[in-house]
Amino acid sequence: MGQTPWGIDPVTGIPFSDKSRVVAGLLQIFFGLFGVGRFYTGHIGLGVCQFLFGWLTCGIWPMVDAILMFAGKVTDSEGRPLRE
Repeated sequence: MGQTPWGIDPVTGIPFSDKSRVVAGLLQIFFGLFGVGRFYTGHIGLGVCQFLFGWLTCGIWPMVDAILMFAGKVTDSEGRPLRE
C-alpha cells in the first residue's frame, strides 16, 4: 500500500489529497474568475472554462464553486478528497 501522508477519509477509505480545501476555496474566492482554484486542484479543463465563461455568470459560478470547496464536495484531479 502506498504512502498516505495526509491520512485516509474515514467514510470512503480514499487517501486525502495533498491539496488543501481551505487554500483551494480561498484561491477560488479571490481569483475564481480566472479559474485559479480549479487549476490548483488539477482540474485544468474546468479552470479554463471558468476563465473563459465565469464572467457570464457575474461571478456566481466561481463563488458557488468556492463554497463547494470549503464544504469538502470537490476532489482533486485524481478523485481524492481535499484535505482540511
